[in-house]
Amino acid sequence: MLKNDGIIAPEELAPVLPPPARLEKGPVAIIECLQDIPCDPCVSACPTRAIKMKEGITDKPQLDFDACTGCGLCIPKCPGLAIFVINMKHAAGKATVSMSYELLPVPEKDQEVTALDRAGKAVGKVRVVRVINPPAYDRTAVVTIEVPADQVNNIRAIRV
Repeated sequence: MLKNDGIIAPEELAPVLPPPARLEKGPVAIIECLQDIPCDPCVSACPTRAIKMKEGITDKPQLDFDACTGCGLCIPKCPGLAIFVINMKHAAGKATVSMSYELLPVPEKDQEVTALDRAGKAVGKVRVVRVINPPAYDRTAVVTIEVPADQVNNIRAIRV
């Protein structure tokens, strides 16, 4: 449980997951920001205005799944590294997870890296399918990895 050990439990994650029908349409963001903290850069980063704060800057962000295009522009803007984009339509039995990456060395496309679960435990080897790291992202790369589809909501970090 997040409050006890810093790890999001499945029951805490369930309310922020996209519905199955939305997952079938392609890439979509998941905002795993579950605490009321003063932060809102994701709101202004979203070109489709799919992210809103109902009660103001200290509220949890709310994502309109149907308005989200899965562009990922919100990922590097989140100082809490709490936004991911998943794509269940990547390939048969495979999905992608796009995430912030602020360590060195930055992985490269087609590199094999170790996927880590929410607790930081190794899940297995995965392939990097894309790395975006322009100067505008202020040294926060967005790394997309190919994962087994059944691990898309479990894998949340990598080790190079």
